[in-house]
Amino acid sequence: YLTQRFPTLLEEDSNLRQSLNSIGNEIKSHGAEVFQGILASAMSVVNVVLLFVLVPVITFYLLLDWDRMIARIDGLLPRDHAPTIRKIAGEISDTLASFIRGQGLVCLILGSYYAIGLTLCGLNYGPLVGAIAGMITFIPYVGAIIGGALAIGLALFQFWGEWWWIAAVAGVFALGQFLEGNIITPKLVGESVGLHPVWLIFALSAFGAVFGFAGLLIAVPLTAALGVLIRHGIRQYKSSLLFRGQEGRPEEAKPKPARKPPAKRTAAKKSDA
Repeated sequence: YLTQRFPTLLEEDSNLRQSLNSIGNEIKSHGAEVFQGILASAMSVVNVVLLFVLVPVITFYLLLDWDRMIARIDGLLPRDHAPTIRKIAGEISDTLASFIRGQGLVCLILGSYYAIGLTLCGLNYGPLVGAIAGMITFIPYVGAIIGGALAIGLALFQFWGEWWWIAAVAGVFALGQFLEGNIITPKLVGESVGLHPVWLIFALSAFGAVFGFAGLLIAVPLTAALGVLIRHGIRQYKSSLLFRGQEGRPEEAKPKPARKPPAKRTAAKKSDA
């Protein structure tokens, strides 16, 4: 492609040829380091493949023994606090289930939007690129980055010279990223897990800054679980005497007001009696 479109790039005295030659010399002089880097990258790919293989197997056995595991854990709960612990665990389970449903709906909406938008732009393999971008949207920013790179790369080869179509493809992903971050995800995921959109954005920013990419993955479900615990703590606080004060005490526990001593009779009243 480069030879056909830009034949001057590969001439002997061109900057590209000189850069390629210098890169080749660097690779020759640092061959061991390059080999170690390639080996490390290959091991990372192997680890990802093993992860995709192991996760379904582990999930199958977890689902198979889930009720037995929960029953055994339930048997270890302190009897006085078991109902409260079960209630909190049930609320966390419902919240995480709502998060998964909301995130799945976000992936479906964005995948359909990307597929339709790229198809309208006339991009080859537009529905496929949109489906890929939608499937990995559950990882914040990754879906838009990978899908946008694929779409813009295809657009450069297909629409070279027609810059408005390349800009249109980039605009589809820019608009999709804006809708996802400011409207779709805060509304669907935030409301499903009981979190305000501001808290959701703050959680993504804070966990991403502290834990990096892994923090983006665990930010929303972990914040949702913490939200359940915080709401339970607020309910306990509002039902305590610390919050309610004297109004919350039973009648017999309230301090009784001191009785006034009976007034002394005057001399006139004594004579009348």
